[in-house]
Amino acid sequence: MAQQGEAVRLVGVVDADVARADAVAREFGCRAFGSIEQLTTTHSEVQAASVAVPTGRHLAVARALMEAGLDVLVEKPVAASLAEADEMAEVAQRRGRIAQVGHLERFNPAVRATLPFVTHPMFFEVHRLSVFTPRSLDVDVVLDLMIHDLDIVLSFVNSPVKEIRAVGLPVLSPKVDIANVRMEFDSGCVANFTASRVSTEQVRKLRFFQPKQYISLDYSRQDVLVFTVGGNGEAEAGAVPSANPQIKISKPPIVAEEPLHAELKSFLDAVRTRSRPLVALADGRRALAVALDVVAAIGEHGAKVHLDHLNETV
Repeated sequence: MAQQGEAVRLVGVVDADVARADAVAREFGCRAFGSIEQLTTTHSEVQAASVAVPTGRHLAVARALMEAGLDVLVEKPVAASLAEADEMAEVAQRRGRIAQVGHLERFNPAVRATLPFVTHPMFFEVHRLSVFTPRSLDVDVVLDLMIHDLDIVLSFVNSPVKEIRAVGLPVLSPKVDIANVRMEFDSGCVANFTASRVSTEQVRKLRFFQPKQYISLDYSRQDVLVFTVGGNGEAEAGAVPSANPQIKISKPPIVAEEPLHAELKSFLDAVRTRSRPLVALADGRRALAVALDVVAAIGEHGAKVHLDHLNETV
């Protein structure tokens, strides 16, 4: 961002592994620090920080930074528990800090292009499949991958969750690596989620139906297709030929942008203007609460079918 002329400067990188911090600092032309205290006491000009430590350390690191007067962008999930999320919010409020949660897909151009079309969603089908990597194995696939889609669907539906049914299995790690969830909302909307980090392909798609419309969103390709039944018969911008004259197909214009760049830019705008971030701590807590309910439902299902015993006998 600095190289593109934006008013921001990378001051330094903090890592308990000093050799790692030094290597990254050399790569990006900044200073290396072995602790947050070292950063905040020797670099008083630093204003904001990105918290990208393992989930179990989010609260401790974010709290130390905010107590030192810094604003924070905390990677998802916001914390390891709701109690930790609440404590983080208390510190942010008491210290008057800007705190944003790194739900990256909120900044995906396809998601932004879809928002104006959302009316009354009634059914979602969501797939997020990734190949296995050794990263983020401190949490299961629900908190690692599915939480992205939980956050998006919760923001689209804007209704309390009524019921959750879920199943999940560990495959290549001790934690759940693949999960399927059926969720019903008070509004009557139903959402099916599938998340896997042991797939042979990358798939990141969200599709939903609402009265007289079907909308298909591809996170990876950053495109959206809107299928509308009926209408006034006038051609719309972005219209796509349809084999059925009763169904209009349109492709909303997408302003291409790297979601991470958009997220950082939004965070820094909130820091400069002291305004509520697009994804505030309350949003991160909401997604975490539902994700933890999903994890609990998976555990209940596993106990009911004696999954531990089945794993031992396979």
